[in-house]
Amino acid sequence: MNEQANRYLEETPITKLMLKFSIPCILSLLVSSLYNIVDQIFIGHAVGYLGNGATNVVFPITVIALAAALMIGDGCAAFLSLCQGKNDQESSHRSVGNAIVLFIAVSIVFLLVFYFGREGILTVFGATENNIEYARAYFDIILIGIPFYVFTNGINSVIRADGSPQFAMISTLIGCILNVILDPIALFVLGWGVEGAALATIIGQIVSAVLGAGYLFHTKSFKLKKESFRLNFSIIGHFLPLGISSLLTQLSIVVVMGVMNSTLVAYGAQSRFGADIPMTVVGIVMKVFQIVIAFVVGIAAGCQPIVGYNYGAGKTDRVKNIYRNMIIAELAVGVIGTIAVEIFPMQLIGIFGSESDLYNEFAVYAFRIYLGTLILCCIQKATSIFLQSLGRPVMSMSLSLLRDFILMVPLVLALPNIGGLGVMGPLFSAPIADVISIVAAALMIAAAFRQMNPADTKQKVTSAGKALKKGVSAV
Repeated sequence: MNEQANRYLEETPITKLMLKFSIPCILSLLVSSLYNIVDQIFIGHAVGYLGNGATNVVFPITVIALAAALMIGDGCAAFLSLCQGKNDQESSHRSVGNAIVLFIAVSIVFLLVFYFGREGILTVFGATENNIEYARAYFDIILIGIPFYVFTNGINSVIRADGSPQFAMISTLIGCILNVILDPIALFVLGWGVEGAALATIIGQIVSAVLGAGYLFHTKSFKLKKESFRLNFSIIGHFLPLGISSLLTQLSIVVVMGVMNSTLVAYGAQSRFGADIPMTVVGIVMKVFQIVIAFVVGIAAGCQPIVGYNYGAGKTDRVKNIYRNMIIAELAVGVIGTIAVEIFPMQLIGIFGSESDLYNEFAVYAFRIYLGTLILCCIQKATSIFLQSLGRPVMSMSLSLLRDFILMVPLVLALPNIGGLGVMGPLFSAPIADVISIVAAALMIAAAFRQMNPADTKQKVTSAGKALKKGVSAV
């Protein structure tokens, strides 16, 4: 895809571009998030809520792997879009090659750390004496798929930025379909329990990774060469900061889940719900939340190549219009999601298996309280990704950290001790964090818009391009 072929990003109507890029991105992220959710649905019916609790304990390690994949992949994708806007072909192929090397490197590190730190990791993320054996069995097999999971999620961001969002969607969809087919066979026909569910998951991940690798031989906007894979720290230094927001967003989820699980287990043991019910229920609520966020992030990430190209080309009025259209779409997602969790909590929890009245009671509280301000969260997360697309990693990172770490962690720890809330306290952490962070999002996007003008944008992009070319020449 050369400069002439890319021109449609600045000339095609915004709504049409959003549909072209966001729908495949939404489906890719939705399918990706369904891997663990599908396991939970089948495990819930075949094994019970203790098996589901075990998948909640293991889930954070996949989020950690995803965080690294998205930091590299989203950063490279944002940088690639900016390079397309200024027709910098040399930096394009080198950034993708360096990203692939980083995918491999971080996968090796994760395998070693997770393998040798298994017991400590499971304990930190809330394993109980009732579900620890299930958690170990699930963990050992999921670990095998980590390198494929990292590569698939990282390279899909690059594939979307290369102008092939449909391929990214299809490759992920094929892996998920395999998982859906193999899960019931492994659990109900072969009776392999949580190990069978984990095996079905990694088979799907391997297939998706192979398809993503095959795409690299048929790219549009860049062609990989031998020198593409030679580490260039100047280029890495330019694209990695653009992905820091994605990294911190995911890592903050891990921290919150760790603190949340530990708090729910501790205070749940002192309540009539017990230790296992609150931890399992909130894990399921987080999975439903993840589905909604797949739509939110899909819309915003789908807009990323459009925003990056137009910002790189100095089309600031068009960039502002993209944001307005994006927020309208995010509001629609937030309204639909809120209606679902407030009116149909029993139907949602029932998807994951039938349990006791006590279990269902806590589930209704969890859905209605924890996800009560879903609309605000949708706007805040979309704004963070938009700022990342503009090449403003500090603002994007700050906004992500504010809600998901700076506010959530202290609130989860403090609220159980306020007014005798106990195990119900952590459920109020998300609504409070959403109200505060939406104010910060409004202030940041207003500041970003005030700083925009076509002349400044072109000057910044040109200066960045010259610096990159000097770095490339040095190598």
